[in-house]
Amino acid sequence: MNLIAILTGASSGIGAAAASRFVDNGDTVINISRRTCPVAGVDTLPTDFTDESSVASTCERLIERLASHEDSPICLVHNAALMLKDRCDTTEDDNLRQVLAVNVVGINTLNRALLPKMPEHSSVLYIGSTLSEKGVAGAFSYIVSKHAQLGIMRATCQDLMGRGIHTAMICPGFTDTSMLRRHVGHDESVLDHLGTMNSFGRLVAPEEIADMIFWAHHNPVVNGSVVHGNLGQVEH
Repeated sequence: MNLIAILTGASSGIGAAAASRFVDNGDTVINISRRTCPVAGVDTLPTDFTDESSVASTCERLIERLASHEDSPICLVHNAALMLKDRCDTTEDDNLRQVLAVNVVGINTLNRALLPKMPEHSSVLYIGSTLSEKGVAGAFSYIVSKHAQLGIMRATCQDLMGRGIHTAMICPGFTDTSMLRRHVGHDESVLDHLGTMNSFGRLVAPEEIADMIFWAHHNPVVNGSVVHGNLGQVEH
């Protein structure tokens, strides 16, 4: 059965790769982000997750659209993320609020609006990070938000028991995305070094994580699970 894939942040990187994977399967794909998804056949709902009214308007439009697809399973992929270079001893409250608005509060808003409309065989998938389970220096607000997403996923699993909707968190390692490249200042030497920090000596490709997302939707056995996609990351 074809489904409706609703992805946040599908304008580039992992989100765009996942959108392409669902389109290739003949599914209806909706992107929620500030920028348009470059994949042909994807409908973008322009949304600023730092603006409550923008998110509320998007939720209304989604609910209207789903009214004509009551029996179609939904794959809701929480992929959008904001990553700042910051530290626990210098992060301003407003900056932390901005990151949490995109990485945490926006998830809650979409879940609250869409979960009551989602039928059996749907899924809620969270795109976490290696930093959902560990910490490093210089990414304070991002780490806080990714740990929060892990808690949201586990709580979602418990609250939805018996509804036939499953959830999981996919945690990519260092993946060749524009967000990672911006974070390291587009320094190829740093990217090359990050690529050495796993068993295969390269960055993860967005398409590899997209395949994991597609698989996770179609395999409810992962309900409540954290699934790692990092090529066997070296631990320090």
